[in-house]
Amino acid sequence: MSTNHQPLLYSQRSTVNSSSQVAIVGANVSPIESLDYEIFENEFFKQDWRSRGKVQIFQYILGKWLLCLIIGLIVSLIGFCNNLAVENLAGIKFVVTSNMMLERRFLLAFFVFFASNLSLTLFSSIITALIAPTATGSGIPEVKAYLNGVDAPGIFTLRTLFVKIIGSITAVSSSLLIGKAGPMVHTGACVASLLGQGGSKRYGLTWKWLRFFKNDRDRRDLIICGSAAGMAAAFRSPVGGVLFSLEEMASWWRSALMWRAFFTAATVAIMLRAMIDVCLSGKCGLFGKGGLIMFDAYSASISYHIGDVPPVFVLAIIGGILGSLYNFLLNKVLRIYNFINTKGTIYKIVLACLISIITSFLLFGLPWFTSCRPCPADATEPCPSIGRSGNYKKFQCPPDHYNDLASLIFNTNDDAIRNLLSKNTNDEFEFSSMLIFFMTCFFLSILSYGVVVPAGLFVPVIVTGASYGRFVGMLVGKRSNLNHGLYAVLGAASFLGGSMRSTVSLCVIILELTNNLLLLPLIMMVLLVSKTVADAFNANIYDLIMKAKGFPYLETHAEPYMRQLTVGDVVMGPLQIFNGFEKVRNIVFVLKTTGHNGFPVTDVPPVSEAPVLFGIILRNHLLVLLKKKAFQCTPTEISNDALKKFSAEDFAKKGPSKREKIEDIQLTDEEMDMFIDLHPFTNASPYTVVETMSLGKALTLFREVGLRHLLVVPKISGRSPVVGILTRHDFMSEHILGLYPLLVRSKWKRLRFQLPCV
Repeated sequence: MSTNHQPLLYSQRSTVNSSSQVAIVGANVSPIESLDYEIFENEFFKQDWRSRGKVQIFQYILGKWLLCLIIGLIVSLIGFCNNLAVENLAGIKFVVTSNMMLERRFLLAFFVFFASNLSLTLFSSIITALIAPTATGSGIPEVKAYLNGVDAPGIFTLRTLFVKIIGSITAVSSSLLIGKAGPMVHTGACVASLLGQGGSKRYGLTWKWLRFFKNDRDRRDLIICGSAAGMAAAFRSPVGGVLFSLEEMASWWRSALMWRAFFTAATVAIMLRAMIDVCLSGKCGLFGKGGLIMFDAYSASISYHIGDVPPVFVLAIIGGILGSLYNFLLNKVLRIYNFINTKGTIYKIVLACLISIITSFLLFGLPWFTSCRPCPADATEPCPSIGRSGNYKKFQCPPDHYNDLASLIFNTNDDAIRNLLSKNTNDEFEFSSMLIFFMTCFFLSILSYGVVVPAGLFVPVIVTGASYGRFVGMLVGKRSNLNHGLYAVLGAASFLGGSMRSTVSLCVIILELTNNLLLLPLIMMVLLVSKTVADAFNANIYDLIMKAKGFPYLETHAEPYMRQLTVGDVVMGPLQIFNGFEKVRNIVFVLKTTGHNGFPVTDVPPVSEAPVLFGIILRNHLLVLLKKKAFQCTPTEISNDALKKFSAEDFAKKGPSKREKIEDIQLTDEEMDMFIDLHPFTNASPYTVVETMSLGKALTLFREVGLRHLLVVPKISGRSPVVGILTRHDFMSEHILGLYPLLVRSKWKRLRFQLPCV
């Protein structure tokens, strides 16, 4: 049926062949399954929709919009509290450290800085490793794989949501060079998934009106809206959040979903604006301009000419190369970290603490190697800065002097970005300081991402790219009309394009952050050039992580060698088929001895004149029939009285903790010899393809419709009514090239001879 493809990050290899693939979910290796995005139309589903009146249909439509509103409200509240906590936790740490530096108590200041960073990292790593390892990392690769049809267990549980929020707050506050955008996207997806499950029977929280959403398709749509809300809350960028979900996250999209995602993101933007207004009155502690901000450093008119384009073009090219190098190094580091993580939980925690120690030593020690600069006479803010934020950190400098590198390091990432993007600051930073800061951000962000804490990549990439852009601006100097802050914006765009490879969504996010449409032409050019250059070297960072983790992600395009093969060339056995009237003993035996989740149902004489394919039935539905004991003594049609024992809700999608197992069902010998009429419970209209269809064409059908099973039927009648079943694992290149290794050689030969002719 399918092969067992191990993740690249997994060092051990199993010899067991199963229909369930394994992948690294969070920090653990887990079995994964596919999702049923195509609605399973058995008789109960059809009857349920036929029985719905106008009130139920209105309730279904209204429920979708109401859920989007609730998702927006909850995610905006979480995003605000997240930033409030980070700004205050990190703010207290920086204030205490700065006060000790002012008193010339340098050793004690380092101890406070070191101990607070280590404590916060230790707390975050412990709760992540012990409570919810699925909260590790940004969560975007897992959510992206889910929206492609891969069911990674545990990524949307209440436990994961809790650890994602608390762990992200403490990890970001610990000065690790990580971001909160990725965790916020995952948080929004968790909120949407939990709401779509209809509550919890365990805690007595159930809502009958949510029963309409107990299927993978509606949950997928809600999770897309939740992802858009998470990105909107992270950057206060509602339009950018919607476009990010469209361009980067979702594998299927339609206009109705666009409206709901936009409504959800708009709700987030309105709520954040209202809550930020409350903080402007000084009621949020140290939470001021940091966090949920817009880097509106360029609200004034910007003047640039055609002569400014060549250096920006070169900046984009180098940014694309650096972005692809960043992805390459991060991929290698993740492999090393996985080798360490497989040794046990204590190794994961020790690794996180080790990175925290290295980070603290570098961040506190590097400013000592830079010289102090006199405060500018026309400074728009106090110099040196006293307290948490500011462009002029005193550090170890004498009165009326500041340390430019400390001004970037001894701030939160949001404040560092604001300092880099500030206008009229061409003389604020030294050349050497900017080079040191760029190299530090580049390597620390790579080392920090793979540890067992919730960590995002967006903000570290923006910080690294902004420092790279300002460094280029310093090299160009007065030969350009663009100031260094504008070069920082373009550098951040080039690095994002080189690493993330998105274009439209990143362009809008940057524009919403900088609050100036005059930057649009330059940002568009930088993103297009950097993405094109980086695509020549490797894939975007999230695709690389998904591949390394082992998620069977289906791309939008078919590989050229798939056109040379037919579906009959890759379909695997053994094929398990049920008759329309099947003995209970046979069903139990098949369910216990296979891991398959879909089984063809056929009718044979005397039920039909010749063997014919009736449809397909799912494992979960068979478990429901066995649990409710819908048995008959003879192979006859099930009576109407027996059908009344079931409802459409019995076959609805269960939550991750409610899934039935065949081992939990106890049957007597007498019951094992009885029969089940599978016809009313079977999807009688499954998608089928003939065995001679090209594999590339079948992949297009499989992905566009969102299938889990694709039945293969024979070209010539008279044979078995079904040849096999295609699942997403059968479309994976590892499986295909493992069956036909000569295709690897022909693939490169074809590229070598045909590429110049394209």
